[in-house]
This record gives sequence, C-alpha cells and structure tokens, in this order.
Amino acid sequence: MTSTDPLIIIGAGLAGWTTAREFRKLDSTTPVVHITADGGHFYAKPALSNAFAQKRALAQLITTPAATMAANHKVTLHAQTQVVSIDPVAQTIATSGGSFEYRQLVLATGAQAVRVPLSGNAAEQVLSVNSLDDFAIFHASLTDPCIGPDRSGPDSTVSRAKQVLIMGAGLIGCEFANDLTASGLQVSVVDPAARPMATLLPQEASEELGAALAKLGVGWHFGTTAKAVNRSACVGSDTSQAALQVELSNGETMLADVVLSAIGLRADTALAQAAGLACERGILVDPLLQTSAPNIFALGDGAQYASAGGRTLPYVMPIMSAAKALAHTLSGSRTEVAFPVMPVTIKTPILPIVVAAPVPGAVGAWQRVEPGVWQFRDEDDRPLGFVLAGRQTARRAEQAKLLAD
Repeated sequence: MTSTDPLIIIGAGLAGWTTAREFRKLDSTTPVVHITADGGHFYAKPALSNAFAQKRALAQLITTPAATMAANHKVTLHAQTQVVSIDPVAQTIATSGGSFEYRQLVLATGAQAVRVPLSGNAAEQVLSVNSLDDFAIFHASLTDPCIGPDRSGPDSTVSRAKQVLIMGAGLIGCEFANDLTASGLQVSVVDPAARPMATLLPQEASEELGAALAKLGVGWHFGTTAKAVNRSACVGSDTSQAALQVELSNGETMLADVVLSAIGLRADTALAQAAGLACERGILVDPLLQTSAPNIFALGDGAQYASAGGRTLPYVMPIMSAAKALAHTLSGSRTEVAFPVMPVTIKTPILPIVVAAPVPGAVGAWQRVEPGVWQFRDEDDRPLGFVLAGRQTARRAEQAKLLAD
C-alpha cells in the first residue's frame, strides 16, 4: 500500500454512490475507484415496487447514468466487474478485471432477495425484484404477448398478464400487491402469517391494511406457503390459459401468469465472510462503520450496525446517515454514526402507512391512541415506536419528536 492507493468502494447502490458523493465534498484529490457487478446507474431501489402502475419502464427509473455519476464525483468506475476476493493483510482485491491495491475499502454490497426452495418444473421461473436488471425481467414478464390476452393494443404498456401470485405479505409484497392490482392485474398473496406485515404492524393496523387491499382486489391466502411451481404453457395462439400452476402447502392449487417472490432480503456477506471478516446477520461494523479488519468499512443493506443495537437497517434514511458519517472518517475526521428516529414510508396508496418500529426485543405493547395512530409504549408508558395510517401520516414529524425527546 502507498499514499497514492485509492479509496475503493464495492457496490454502486445508494450506499456506495452516496459515500462517494459525501467523500468528494470533503476530499477532492484522493483517487476513488468504484467497482460494481452491475451497470452502475444511479436509481432509487424503493421505486421498483411501485413503478408498474406509473408505467415507468427501465430507462425511466434511472435517475443518473453511470458515466455521469462517475464524472460528477471524479470516480474511476469499473462496471460489470465482479469482485472475486479481498486480502485484508495485503490490502488488495482481486476482480474479473484485474487486481487493485487500496488505502481504504468500503463494502456497500447490499442484500440479496431471499429465495425459498420450491419443487416443480417451473420453479426457476419464480421472479424477485431487487435491482434494475430484475425489474427489466419482471416488466417483460408482465408484458409478454404469450401471457394472457392483450387487452390494450400492441403499443400499450399496460400488462398483458392477468394473474400474479406474490409470495410474501411483508412490506415489499404489500407494495407490489397495491401497485399491480391498481394496474388492473388479478393479484393473490400467499404468506404463512395470519395477516399482512404481521411482524411490523400492530394487529389493528395490519387488519386495516389487509381490508383496504382486499377491497382493491387483492386475494389473501394466509397460513400457507408456495410448495411447487409447474408449467402450464400457452399452446399455439391460445393465451387464455395461465402459464403456471402453484401448489400450496395446504393442498390448494392456484393459477398464475407470473409468480413473484417478495419474502425479504438477506445481507450479502459472502465476500466479507470469505475474507475472514466478522459477520452475523450482516457484516459487523462498529460505530465508525469499521469492520473487524483494518481499513475496511461497510454500510448499507449488508451491514449490521453496533450503533443500532446490532440491527441491519435496509432503508434509505439509515444509509444517508451512515454515508455522511463514513465520509468524514474516510477523510481523516473520525466520526461515529448516530442514527436519528427514522420512520419508514410504506408505499401502499390505498392506505398509506408510516412506521417507526421499536428496537427488536423492546418490552412493551402497541396501543391505539386514536384512529390511524398507534404507539408502542414500554412499562413506564414511554413511546418507543409508532405507526400512522391514512391521513395521519402527515403527523410523522410530531410522532418522531416524541420518540426523540
């Protein structure tokens, strides 16, 4: 390692690009190398779950092209480049495009969609959406002329598919269910829980959301899971038959043109683990966002934060806070990350919801304060979290202040 070795950032999602941007505000001269397995374009990943109803195709989701991001932030970008290994002792990385030495290394490797084992001859056709490339495949599957009748003419971007089955009634599953049903699709959601977002929302709020989405047209199938997916292919010009048959664990069989897995995300720790870095649910980082290896840092969906009680925080606001703090540390001013109250907006327009969840393991209970307002209160009646629904979402700042006081 020499004084001219670069800061290397692995991953070009929100965490990676925000770190580069914040670092450049403080240091305009240190070389920065950005390495990513995808195209490196800057986009808002949360927009993927509500883009279809807005008729936004792939190109419209890109906020800033990769080349422009690289130029704006004076970064040497290696897109479509796979990182093979990290050597923390030599401070080098090996990639599909060659080897690099680093002064400091930032892991912004993100998270991967959770995939459960499925049997059947079409199990590989189950989709998940966790990137632009994933969305492109998903969008194509919904507009494939072999799937369902074209109800809108050859130039329309309205879906030709008719039936979508979503595996998972969590946050992402509910967002997709709202978006696709609003697009005119027949949407069914399968989940082993008894209600939507059962682990995130108090029961009343969950039931209100379930009822609102059901009124929109979502079909709920709780207490069961998908077990097998088999083909039911189009024959000739007859596109009236659903493309897939899904067998559920309760013995029921459902038809679908597209099956979407929205079970959740798991931190991508493979690279870090192979390099000997300490990992649990994510890459372990201290308050400075340093991993167990010198000069290697991590943030974003792949990190497990000591400053957040050992949680992973796969949301936008934590990423922004972490990137700003890390930029100061990387530029020579050691700065611990401090996470503020960070409410999450759930994109279900039929019933908008804002959640500030209590820390896992917190002792207390949800209480309905007034219509559309729930608070998680401890034994001393102190609020530790809140949920707002419908028009009450406008009160997020007020509720957040209660938690901060």
